[in-house]
Amino acid sequence: MLLVFISWIYILFITINLGLCTNKIVGVKNHNFVITTFLGLLSATLFASIWAIFGRINIEFHSVLLILNLTIFFKFKSDIKSIYYSFFHEFKNLNATLKFFFFAITTLIIAQCSSIPYVIDNESYYIQTIKWLNEYGFVKGLGNLHIFYAQTSGWHIAQSAFNFSFLYKNFNDLSGFCLLLGNIFAVFKLNEYFSNTNKNYLIIGLLPLANVFFFQFISAPSPDIPIYVLTFIIFFYFIENFKNTTIEKFNLITLLVLFALFIKVTSVALLILPIILLINNFKLFAPKLLPITIFGLLFLSLFIAKNSLLTGYPLFPFTRLELDYNHIIPRNVISYFFSEQMRYNYFISESELNQLPFSQIAIKWLLSSKINAIFNGLTILIVAASPIFISKYFNKKSVWIVYFVILFQLLILLFTSPQYRFFIHLTLFFSFFIFACWFANKKLIFASYYLSIALIVLVLFFPISYKSLTQNKLISKNSRFSITNVLYPHNNSKWTTSFEIIKKGNLKFNSPTNNYFFWGSGNGDLPSVNKAQIEYFEKYFQVLPQQTTTDLKDGFYSKKLSSND
Repeated sequence: MLLVFISWIYILFITINLGLCTNKIVGVKNHNFVITTFLGLLSATLFASIWAIFGRINIEFHSVLLILNLTIFFKFKSDIKSIYYSFFHEFKNLNATLKFFFFAITTLIIAQCSSIPYVIDNESYYIQTIKWLNEYGFVKGLGNLHIFYAQTSGWHIAQSAFNFSFLYKNFNDLSGFCLLLGNIFAVFKLNEYFSNTNKNYLIIGLLPLANVFFFQFISAPSPDIPIYVLTFIIFFYFIENFKNTTIEKFNLITLLVLFALFIKVTSVALLILPIILLINNFKLFAPKLLPITIFGLLFLSLFIAKNSLLTGYPLFPFTRLELDYNHIIPRNVISYFFSEQMRYNYFISESELNQLPFSQIAIKWLLSSKINAIFNGLTILIVAASPIFISKYFNKKSVWIVYFVILFQLLILLFTSPQYRFFIHLTLFFSFFIFACWFANKKLIFASYYLSIALIVLVLFFPISYKSLTQNKLISKNSRFSITNVLYPHNNSKWTTSFEIIKKGNLKFNSPTNNYFFWGSGNGDLPSVNKAQIEYFEKYFQVLPQQTTTDLKDGFYSKKLSSND
């Protein structure tokens, strides 16, 4: 816990400085502590992405980053101090209950981040993609080694910039830092709600009630957490500024949306919000669009560069457009990857995927077992009921736009990645909206806050079985805090796994000896991939990943095997 806390203090120093600089470049005129930090995370991610094209995100990167931040700090010292002062002023205005919650949730978030990672994707590709970034930057054809490595997210780039791998090997907790920012923003807005009674402030203020769900994701760098938090903040600013928006608020919303898209491209529906603001105010905004346009083009360029290097498909996961590169991932491997994702997402067999019409597949998804069925059904119910509450309690055009954006986002996810963790934040938003319409009592809200703390303590410190909620044995138990984590965080992997060195052609790789699941690569030295996966693609797809040269930094390609190989 102590080491995580110290690292977050430094991350805060870096991101506040970079965020202020971004404020000035784009002309956001933002003085909010949390938003400035998010803009700093955005800028650090952009800087790290540019750096990764040319080299590793390691001590050289941090040396330049530190010099840059010291320069910014001494140049804009008074402005930076005012941001800290505004934070302490807002904190001072909190009542005793919210101050207690602030300290309690901060402690619990750090404790969870120091505990055993829970998210299974951490074992398949989070750890490894971040290692590749720290050791080599973007590696050509990395997706040929393990198709999941093609999914390197903007959030993994951000984590690689803030895991300080040259100093310590067990920092893997940027999602927890993000959730803490979301809680701070929510608590301050809830405190304002008690003065202005604006239900928009109450909706965002209820975000901490979902902490017990979010907590299982924060001990690993899951891209879902920043999407959850950013989506709530984007909706808040859109609803608040829809009628009388300014170029500064438009720029802020656009930057946050671009950041969300760079983290997870399936959040594309959020792009509708700044587009609507631009259409409504085009004459007013047109002369001042150059800075935000440059940022937008920079995001797009880095997205294309990242995907082109890792996969050979500039717009991956969209694969219609491909480049004539030696390191491009073979089409049959890509097709298998997407079909397997569909089967996993809809809980169906390969024969059902090939034979059933989509309507029946959707019904099977809706009625899938255990926790999936609960969240799927809850989402349908909330989406169906929300228009009634909007019409009666909050009949504003901005809220209706958010509702239809959520519908569109759910439709996109239904055809791509209909896992409940990819849309639960959308369900939560209108769940909190309904709560805000019916229950605006201060005592009830505080009681809900206390209940959320109690549930987190239960999940964090006591053993709980999830077998009644999931069939996946790998995530059937909660991630608990250990006394040994008071000073030092747990290893980045939830398992202590040994590895064996295997050679296939010119590829020498580390494979986990305990073959706990097909896609698992764990915390092995580079390159690490499960031998079962290599052998499967070799047998059924006649492809074998090979090194382009003897140096790992030169990347990988898929060698097509003949019947004689």
